[in-house]
Amino acid sequence: MKSHHHPTSQVISYELEASIFSWEIAEGKTVEAWGFNNQLPGPLLRARKGDTLEVKVKNNLPEPTMIHWHGIRLPASMDGTGEVQKPIEPGEEFTYRFVVPDAGTFWYHSHANETFQMERGMYGGLIVEEGTALVTDGEKVFLLDDMKLTAENEFTKPGWFIPRIMERHDGREGDTLLINGKENPTISIAGGQAERWRFINASSARYIQLYLGGKEFKIIGTDGGLLEHPQTVTQVLLTPGERIEIIAGPFTEGESFLIETLPYNRMTFLKAKRQTFATIQVGAQKPSVAYIPQILRKIEPLAEKEAPVSRKLKLSVGPSLKHGMDFLVNGDVHTSDQPVKVGELQVWEVANSSLMDHPFHLHGFFFQVIEENGEAPDYIAWKDTYNLPPRSRIKIAWMPDDRPGEWMYHCHILEHHAAGMMAHFEVVNPDRPSEAAYASDHSCKH
Repeated sequence: MKSHHHPTSQVISYELEASIFSWEIAEGKTVEAWGFNNQLPGPLLRARKGDTLEVKVKNNLPEPTMIHWHGIRLPASMDGTGEVQKPIEPGEEFTYRFVVPDAGTFWYHSHANETFQMERGMYGGLIVEEGTALVTDGEKVFLLDDMKLTAENEFTKPGWFIPRIMERHDGREGDTLLINGKENPTISIAGGQAERWRFINASSARYIQLYLGGKEFKIIGTDGGLLEHPQTVTQVLLTPGERIEIIAGPFTEGESFLIETLPYNRMTFLKAKRQTFATIQVGAQKPSVAYIPQILRKIEPLAEKEAPVSRKLKLSVGPSLKHGMDFLVNGDVHTSDQPVKVGELQVWEVANSSLMDHPFHLHGFFFQVIEENGEAPDYIAWKDTYNLPPRSRIKIAWMPDDRPGEWMYHCHILEHHAAGMMAHFEVVNPDRPSEAAYASDHSCKH
C-alpha cells in the first residue's frame, strides 16, 4: 500500500487481483475459491475519512467482473454496476478512484454474476476511520459468510427443477459457516478488555441472529457509522449486506463462549438452525483503557414520521411460467424507476407484500428509517440496507446530494436480486448534465 501525502487527506492505493485459487477453510478441507489476492476474504482495505481511495483491479478470472463499494457515497461512475460501468473483461484492469466521505464499516464485492462469484469468495472489508472520543482496547473485523458444498467440498449446482425453484425462492444458504474465510476458528481476547468488533454479513441469503453466548454487548454503529447512543443487547439481526459495530467485553480470564447465529425464521423452505461461527477464548487479564461515551455523535433527523410520502415501492413475489416465480419491484422485474432531483428530500414508503423477508439495499446513499409499520424506530441510524419482514412497510428519508447518474436499489438476497427484485433510477441535477455512463478517463486497459 502506498500513500501520497496531502495537507489533510491522502491518496491510498491498493491493487486487487481477481483469480481462482485453492483455499483451506478448515484443516484438510479445501475449496476452489474465487477471490482477491489469493485470500478469502480479500484484503481488508483501510482509509481515513476524506482520503481518496485508488484501487486497481486486475481480472484474471475466466469471466467478466466488477466491484461494488457497498455503503460508500461515491460518484455514480465508480459504483461498480452494469448501469454505470463496462464489466472488466478477463485479462483487463480497471482503476476505481473515489473519496471516502464517511467513517464506518463498509465492504466491497463483485456485482457481476453475483450468485456465483460472491458465493465463491469475491468480497472483502473496507474500514474508514476518523477521530472520535471512543477508545477501545483493540479492534476485530469479522466477515460472515456461508458456503453450500458437496461431500467433496465442491460448490453445489442447483439440480433439477424443484431444487432450482427452491434455491431461487430461498436464496442460497449453505451449512459451511465461515468467519474471515475459516470454519469455526478460535479467536482470542484478553480478559478485562473491551474491543470494537465490526461484523459484515457477506452471505448470499443467510440471516444472522448474532449471539455471544448470552453475554450482553453494546451496539455502537450500523451501516453508516456510529449511532447517537450505545444500545445494550444480547442479540442482533444482521441481514445480507448489513454491518454492525459492537463493544465486546470485558470478559473474565479463562472463560470461553461461541459466536453463534440463533434461528431466525425468514419464512423460507429452509428450517432455521442454531449454528456456530467461532469460539472465543478469553486470555490473561489485562488493564483496560476503554472509554465508551454515552453520546457517540449527533444524527440530525431528516424528516418526521408524518412526512408526506414522495414515492411508493412494493416488493412482491409472483408466478412465472419460465422460472416458477419472479421477484418483483412495483409488479415488474429489473425495472426502471422515476428520476429524483438533487437536493429534493425523498420520503419513500417501501412495502413488502410477500410472505418472506427481504433486505432492501439502496446504492450510494444512506437513509433514515422514520417509520416501521406505523411506529417510529427505537433509535435513529444511518442505513443503506434494512430488513422488511413479510407484510411490512417502512418509511425512509434520504437526500440525493450532488452526485448525478444512474443508481439502483434491490433485495440483497443475491438470488432475489438476480430473479428481478431490483430497480435502477437516475439522480438528476437540472443545472448540470449527468456523468457519462461510462467514464472515459477510467476506461479498461488491456
